[in-house]
Amino acid sequence: MPATDAAPEGPLTGLLVVGIEQAVAAPLATRHLADLGARVIKVERPGGDFARGYDRTVHGLSSHFVWLNRGKESVELDLKSAEGAATLERLLARADVVVQNLAPAAAQRLGVDAAALVGRFPELVACDISGYGSGGPYSDRKAYDLLIQCEAGLVSVTGTPDEPVKAGISVADIAAGMYAYSGVLAALHQRRRTGRGQALEVSMLEALGEWMGYPYFFARYGGTAPARAGASHSTIAPYGPVPVGSGETVNLGLQNEREWERFCAVVLRRPELADDPRFAGNAARVAHRAELDAQIAAVFAGLDLAEVERRLETAGIAHARQRDMAEFAEHPQLVARDRWREVATEAGPVRALLPPVTAPWSAGMGAVPASGEHTAAVLAWLAADPAEGSGAAPAPGGPGRTMGTAGDGAGRNGRSHA
Repeated sequence: MPATDAAPEGPLTGLLVVGIEQAVAAPLATRHLADLGARVIKVERPGGDFARGYDRTVHGLSSHFVWLNRGKESVELDLKSAEGAATLERLLARADVVVQNLAPAAAQRLGVDAAALVGRFPELVACDISGYGSGGPYSDRKAYDLLIQCEAGLVSVTGTPDEPVKAGISVADIAAGMYAYSGVLAALHQRRRTGRGQALEVSMLEALGEWMGYPYFFARYGGTAPARAGASHSTIAPYGPVPVGSGETVNLGLQNEREWERFCAVVLRRPELADDPRFAGNAARVAHRAELDAQIAAVFAGLDLAEVERRLETAGIAHARQRDMAEFAEHPQLVARDRWREVATEAGPVRALLPPVTAPWSAGMGAVPASGEHTAAVLAWLAADPAEGSGAAPAPGGPGRTMGTAGDGAGRNGRSHA
């Protein structure tokens, strides 16, 4: 039985997505499609996606894998074998969407790069995800998240004045996965109008490069890159973490002179600082950041968290507690908004956060599959209609494949979707 059969219908119900995927970027894109109701068949190498082995922290399962693969069906195929390639071709003949993040040369050898797929199946939306994109001197380079963070300049602007650091999450992979996701949705919308599929390409470098827009423009036209400022802000002060007397850390964010004056009067209870020439205007405060931070730290060191937060609220100053992951997991706002759900895994249920878009439909939140869990069921499904799985692309509107005319609302696998 498909992993999504019991899930509430979402806007992509009836669409079949095939993910020839591994690691982070492509699995993130297809998991979002699964959350929206698409049936997602994850094609894994024999032994499974190598991300299953990243760690064993979630009841013995990989934290990355559990995060990225709920709501999918897992099929193990050896794509280098004639049998595996033939089975994949039958899957592709039924698919509406294919997302793959194999190495570009490997994808081309297997004939699963987006251009080749759309050449064989003109109604298909196919998306390639790679480190650097096709063409150019870097196209065949291995691309891991840290390496892309370095190539895109992110590491150069992140960290402290003394030490650059990478982001603590796989931000390049996540950027690529999200652009693949949005690109697929746009191509599906276009297919509803034209009946034609699209070959899409997303590179990690270009995806993360888009997110680097602010430091790029700042450096390109300002002459110098934004300074690394740790958890503070390179061009705004006061802005960032301040320890309080009870041991916690509060982060501040001030944006204008009115807030600065209220901060001095209500929070620090030192209104004279607002007129101190060292701190008169944001540029002066940034130039004298060390002296400013010392003034604030001296006051906060004598207060507990409750009093600091009370004064900040009274003054209308934006602030946040610096929470660790355990504190985030019990965040009162997420609890109040009922944002946590249980997701099934082969090792037992886990608690997972709902997707961030609140909408009239319910997110699928299907089970995380065991490696190859659905291989037999999917092979039986393909065998039930050999003609459909022959690898040839039936004409639009043919049996089991009703998408293809402008305004038509059914997927290529024959189930209507909203």
